[in-house]
Amino acid sequence: MTRKKVKLSYITNDSARKAAFKKRKKGLMKKVSELSTLCGIDACAILYSPHSSQFEVWPSPLGVQCVVARFKKMPEMEQRKKMVNQESFLRQRIAKGNEQLKKEGKDNWEKEITQVMFQSLTGKGLQTLNIIDLNDLGWMIDQNLKEINKRIEFFNKEAQSLAATTVVAATARQLIIKNEGNVPEEKPAFDTMDAIQRQQWFVNLVNPSEQMGFAGDDMMLPFGDANQNTIWPNGFFP
Repeated sequence: MTRKKVKLSYITNDSARKAAFKKRKKGLMKKVSELSTLCGIDACAILYSPHSSQFEVWPSPLGVQCVVARFKKMPEMEQRKKMVNQESFLRQRIAKGNEQLKKEGKDNWEKEITQVMFQSLTGKGLQTLNIIDLNDLGWMIDQNLKEINKRIEFFNKEAQSLAATTVVAATARQLIIKNEGNVPEEKPAFDTMDAIQRQQWFVNLVNPSEQMGFAGDDMMLPFGDANQNTIWPNGFFP
């Protein structure tokens, strides 16, 4: 069963107020003791009630005097740095609540405009929107386009960087292999021919054989004879 939330306001009923003080006093003393034990710090508590003529202290009067003496030795600025009273505490809570409310309002506004934007993409008209809503919708579309352009630019830079890294790695690998002598450097086919084969090729080029249809000074091209025996296929020379 969940606990009922207590309203933080002055309890007008005397008996109820005394019971609440007694109950919460024990809880406060327990929390201070736990804080001091778990965190290893010096702490004290001083309580005064109009229903009692004596103060109630924790852990002891001597312990309270030691903590208060250490506190008074600090500079005044350090003493007031984190000191709060009920008024300042409430002001801090109100300011924090206003900031949270403002943030939630902005988030709700962005969600509403985003929903309108997606509904317009599905074909829903914008006739019901006023000029302020249309301006907000335009702003939201611009923000989304900027984000898309940023992501495209980022991925393009990543692709260019990856391509450059791949080229450098491949070039470095080829240089390493060449330096180790595992793969000979590629040369043109003409340079790799044997010297004798190059000389014979040149002689054959200058002095072609009779099979090519050359005989002395007369050129005899054996295209055909009377028997239609040709060296060319009939498909090209019937």
